[in-house]
Amino acid sequence: MNKTLEFIKSILIPVVIGGIVGFLISNFIDYEIINKPPSSPPEIIFPIIWTILYILMGISYGILKTKNLIDSETNMLYYTQLLVNVTWPIVFFVFKWRFISIIWIILLLILVAYMTIKFYRKNKIAGLLQIPYMIWTIFATYLTIGVYVLN
Repeated sequence: MNKTLEFIKSILIPVVIGGIVGFLISNFIDYEIINKPPSSPPEIIFPIIWTILYILMGISYGILKTKNLIDSETNMLYYTQLLVNVTWPIVFFVFKWRFISIIWIILLLILVAYMTIKFYRKNKIAGLLQIPYMIWTIFATYLTIGVYVLN
């Protein structure tokens, strides 16, 4: 596959998967009626932020992929964190397993931090592009814990 198509594919995979999960859980989202911690953003912010983060995630992975810097461990780490990422809203909104969602998002945070470091060691730009994802995941961890405590 040529590098341009590989790069586009790298961006589309997380965006499309995230979009599908967002669509599938949309009828289960109870964000407006649950008690939320201070600094909780309005519901409309989440799909915007996640779309941006999925694009950055894909660009970052695409940089590594097109420069032949992906090994099996990096590939496994990337797709594992993506799987954990897209299953979190199912755990939180569909099943309403709020305590389990805390454990799940902490796992995600660990994976994102490790992925960011690994990407940075391979290509500085690819690693730096993951920093917004890590910051948002830290904030999402705070929100998840806050929702559990307040509800």
